[in-house]
Amino acid sequence: MIVVTGGAGFIGSALVHGLNKKGMKQIWVVDQIDHPEKQENLTPLLFDKLISKDDFLNNILENKLPCCDAILHMGACSSTTETNEAFLNKNNFEYTRHLSIFCLERDIRFIYASSAATYGAGENGYSDDESRLKLFQPLNLYGDSKQKFDLWAQTQGVLEKIVGLKYFNVYGPNEYHKQEMQSMVRKGFMQIRDTGKICLFKSYKSEYADGNQERDFLYINDAVAMTLLFLERQEIGGIFNVGSGKARNWNDLARALFTAMNKPEKIEYIDMPEEIKDQYQYHTCSETEKIQQAGFSETVMSLEEGITDYVEQYLVPDRHLGAV
Repeated sequence: MIVVTGGAGFIGSALVHGLNKKGMKQIWVVDQIDHPEKQENLTPLLFDKLISKDDFLNNILENKLPCCDAILHMGACSSTTETNEAFLNKNNFEYTRHLSIFCLERDIRFIYASSAATYGAGENGYSDDESRLKLFQPLNLYGDSKQKFDLWAQTQGVLEKIVGLKYFNVYGPNEYHKQEMQSMVRKGFMQIRDTGKICLFKSYKSEYADGNQERDFLYINDAVAMTLLFLERQEIGGIFNVGSGKARNWNDLARALFTAMNKPEKIEYIDMPEEIKDQYQYHTCSETEKIQQAGFSETVMSLEEGITDYVEQYLVPDRHLGAV
């Protein structure tokens, strides 16, 4: 049996879909169905049990979990604008710590979602070399909560026995419930569909023109493939970046959307909200050598390829992963 926490969410449900494609159906999904789209994410998927995060934690703390081969821990508060530090500490750090201890004591594979948000403004680079962990300075409390667990695992000497994945800007089907935390691909699609234009933030740094702020965008199919690699390579542990290894800008994303939707290009640059100006990343780009050395040899989709697939196969027909 494999447990996927956050299994009704974006990356979690995509992992359940990926496991199904490999013939795996003995799966526990840990999540709260607090949005209709999360139920839609699960409807086409095959799994044994849906359990709330609180009930699952009680199973862990009371040692009542049935025989389990792996826990893929994707569940967390992923809002980069969350301001409740106590909530993030309990939900993101303490919950992850409990699961990791349970797995380590029973030789259960533990793969968890860290985040590229731990890299902050990127002033210390984007290396997934564990010796550099203490250098990173997240720009928000969400990033802090992820960094806190990475450092705890390192301090406890267990980081090499588990796998922490630093996801960069993942986009694709099954993110529809994420509201303000949806990718700009989905937001942009809806803007273009409804208004004929897309709105991007202005730049407030002279070295970046408006819309030329850069991100490492990764299509969900590739994120799933990178994640499931570590179910196969049980002997490998540590921190790994999950990204394309290429920095692309928001203007590139917008143009790819207009092309995929067969619409004339119309971009409007808008003011950035004051509350995020100090937390805004102007450039992210993953170093991918380490995950390649771990055995990931596939060619990831380009931004244009990923957006075209997302638009044509999912956004236009309003489909979820696995739906017919």
